Amino acid sequence: MKLNKPSLILFFFALLCTIIFDWTQQEVFATYSKAIVLPAIFIYYLISSEFEIKKTEGVIFLFCFVGQVYDLMDVESSELGGVLCFLAVYGLIVTLFIREHERIKLTKRDILPISIVVVFIVYLLISVLSLQLDSMRKFIWIYTVYGIVLSVLSYFCFVSYITKGTHIALLMSLMAISYIFSDIFYIFNEYFSYSVVLVLIRDTTQILAYFFMVEYFLEKARIQKKTTLQ
Repeated sequence: MKLNKPSLILFFFALLCTIIFDWTQQEVFATYSKAIVLPAIFIYYLISSEFEIKKTEGVIFLFCFVGQVYDLMDVESSELGGVLCFLAVYGLIVTLFIREHERIKLTKRDILPISIVVVFIVYLLISVLSLQLDSMRKFIWIYTVYGIVLSVLSYFCFVSYITKGTHIALLMSLMAISYIFSDIFYIFNEYFSYSVVLVLIRDTTQILAYFFMVEYFLEKARIQKKTTLQ
């Protein structure tokens, strides 16, 4: 068994436990399970990357850790703290896209699917921001910036997959989809009455987003290393 496999097994075991405890409404045990997720996937990333971690990726993990702590604390200030942390995460990932990826070249056949993607992203952004939540009204400008940055991240991911169709573009798209669903269902949990299904989707997609993010980082590093050796 490779050295990175136990940490990956622990990650998916924590995901399974989170699903079970969410379904049975054992909130305390679900919190413990979610607390294992990030350390496990971070160790998997460290071992898989042979302990080579760049500054940007390191800061992204740091903000993920802090954002997760805010989420697990579940105190009055935790919501805004979590939003700011993941706003920083999305902003840094967008920075990686701009700095380390080739410019996207569009062709005529790409215009229709990209237009559909843009309309869909804008529709989701407007629909979510239009929900009448007291917490969102207080800091509407922060939530607006948050939504715009996530929309830009999603645009880069989906357009990369449409134009290139590569494995790394697929990982980027899966990461973006997971983050979108996680955030949308987080807001749904605040807006609607308690639902086990909403909680399950929120937690599952949030945890999967970490997995796809790490796989994206590792694939990006492999491509860069291969390009350097050529």
